[in-house]
Amino acid sequence: MSVSISRHHWQALLGELAQARRQRHLLTYRALIERLELPTPAMQTLTAALEHLAALDARAEYPLRSSLVISQGASRLPRTGFFECAVRLGRFSGPSDGVAAASWHASEVVRVFEYDYPEEA
Repeated sequence: MSVSISRHHWQALLGELAQARRQRHLLTYRALIERLELPTPAMQTLTAALEHLAALDARAEYPLRSSLVISQGASRLPRTGFFECAVRLGRFSGPSDGVAAASWHASEVVRVFEYDYPEEA
């Protein structure tokens, strides 16, 4: 199944992530879906958009802005698919759960907070 996001929702997603980065806080998948008012299938659309953004960031050698989106569960980490995407992009190696994933994610979030993305200037 092919999933796409509208230009309006894509720009809104970038805006939400830029604001979260400036305020140095994380967003949950659920909060982002609600803020963006994504239509069904909302989670699949958001996931596809975040993976596309991760690929763009990796190609430009930027920290992965998609790391700012986490599950609302106790782990406070992104879903497994985020780590699988990071592995495909050559940014992370290892299991998608456990200490290595949590540590890599924490350092990636710090990198995102500290990076000046050109399109946000």
